[in-house]
Amino acid sequence: MATRQRAGGEPGLGETLVSEQELQQRVAELGAEITRDYADRRLLVVGVLKGSAVFMADLMRAIGPEVDVHVDFVAVSSYAGTASTGTIRVLLDLRENPEGRDVLLVEDIVDTGLTLSSLTETLRARKPRSLEVATLLDKPDCRKIPFVPKYAGFKIPNEFVVGFGLDYEERYRQLPYVGVLRTP
Repeated sequence: MATRQRAGGEPGLGETLVSEQELQQRVAELGAEITRDYADRRLLVVGVLKGSAVFMADLMRAIGPEVDVHVDFVAVSSYAGTASTGTIRVLLDLRENPEGRDVLLVEDIVDTGLTLSSLTETLRARKPRSLEVATLLDKPDCRKIPFVPKYAGFKIPNEFVVGFGLDYEERYRQLPYVGVLRTP
């Protein structure tokens, strides 16, 4: 895809990192893996809003009927524009009680590890039976603290990406692929 610039000198889209077909195939593979790991169990799937919404919807459809899936959401904020602030704010908390339950936290991207480290620490204090993380994208080169998700879709370079739920100032979430955001 050629680089496009939005009107007014705003950032535009650069190259495609992960195509729609690659996303569909990998989400199906992750769904099969989660189905194997949680067959005949009750699983609380917790989406981290807003970025995980598209990935989570597709992932849940890829999880087989042998898993009893329940759904909840949390919303946290740690970004301003294209930079992580390093401060995690909880905007929406769980409605379901995770105590004694298998919990799968679904995130759009793991970069610094700060958000998920903080969120998993908070959830572990609520005594789930198990707690794992599934992420669509993983940027290990950006880690400020060690964090390894159990289920990861794609390792990507240190680029600011949009699409498939990921945004820049609430734009580009609807793209069916993951592309690089280019600044003017």
